[in-house]
Amino acid sequence: MNCHEVDYRIVGHDIQMVEIELDPNETVVAEAGAMTYLEQDIEFETKMGDGSGGVMDKLFGIGKRLLTGESVFLTHFSNRGGQKRQVAFAAPFPGTIIALNMAELGQEVICQKSAFLAAAFGTQVDIAFNKRLGSGFFGGEGFILQRLRGDGMAFIHAGGTVVRKELRNETLRLDTGCLVAFSGDIDYNIALSGGLKSMLFGGEGLFLATLKGTGSVWIQSMPFSRLAERVLSQYRPLGQDSQ
Repeated sequence: MNCHEVDYRIVGHDIQMVEIELDPNETVVAEAGAMTYLEQDIEFETKMGDGSGGVMDKLFGIGKRLLTGESVFLTHFSNRGGQKRQVAFAAPFPGTIIALNMAELGQEVICQKSAFLAAAFGTQVDIAFNKRLGSGFFGGEGFILQRLRGDGMAFIHAGGTVVRKELRNETLRLDTGCLVAFSGDIDYNIALSGGLKSMLFGGEGLFLATLKGTGSVWIQSMPFSRLAERVLSQYRPLGQDSQ
């Protein structure tokens, strides 16, 4: 796919940032609002889509993003100078940035729709609907995923600590919110978590994400939805105790 070849450095621990070094005329695309700083000679422009594919492919991709409530715009950052320059991006909440070498991952990775951060120009960023109806009815946002295709570097973010599991014709079950991404040759579905007693009183939820096949799976320890729920459960407005 001939994506631009970018160099990078991930900085920080709990709230990370990725610094991407662009050679002259190299470009990286990113979610709107992710940029933290850019050096001189870096110019940016907000465009519809990732800049790949023909007119019909772009229109179809834009239609899918509108249908799912996702922004149709991505920001393109290009080095218009004569020497290497840097641009940096940060995740919108505390966690970990994952660098994906797409060429080593079969040129395709499926991730949660909110996980994408940035990628080398030429990477296709598309909406992927899960084909299993059960995922749509019970999997929440797991029904709507993002598909990244290309042979360059891509960067996604996750909450808390990230674990990478390698499946070898195996099955892995996990909390639907803890799934960050998986390589494109793994089958993904939503299944019941267990018996009726476990579902009602186990506290692990009614459904689990089930992944089968051979490939890589990235798991996050603290999904943002779980973090927000815990914070809200502990928050008490001023004066509530006196009422």
